[in-house]
Amino acid sequence: MKLNELHDNPGATKPRKRIGRGPGSGMGKTGGRGIKGQKSRAGVALNAYEGGQMPLYQRLPKRGFNKPNRKDYAVVNLGLIQKFVDAGKIDLKSPITEDVLVASGLVRRKLDGIRVLGKGEITSAVTINVTGASAGAIEAVAKAGGSLTVAVAAAAAE
Repeated sequence: MKLNELHDNPGATKPRKRIGRGPGSGMGKTGGRGIKGQKSRAGVALNAYEGGQMPLYQRLPKRGFNKPNRKDYAVVNLGLIQKFVDAGKIDLKSPITEDVLVASGLVRRKLDGIRVLGKGEITSAVTINVTGASAGAIEAVAKAGGSLTVAVAAAAAE
């Protein structure tokens, strides 16, 4: 095969439709817009407009509240931490901090901090320092003989 023998599959490319180029084109005069009316004119935006009827997005009830300063935590389960310890990606000799979790590849980025949840089993005695943790996670780490401390400064700011 040579470069000059390359070509697209039949029917893969179509010529561009040229609108408003005379009656022979099939798209002349009104250019496919019909006759008169708002939509035939330029500069018309009719998205979500329902002819004066109350639009659907306004008829539906609004629910809940979106907190403007909500904290967004990266979430890690205990089972995953144990898996990374077993694989040798996390060193048990030093305490496991948020930076260690990011460096090991367990968490992509810290966001507003890292929160540890109690899903999965942890068997190693680990020392973990993070922004947040569930009560179940703290209990499970303590049961395995380790310690899980939550950063006080971040908790006080909330």
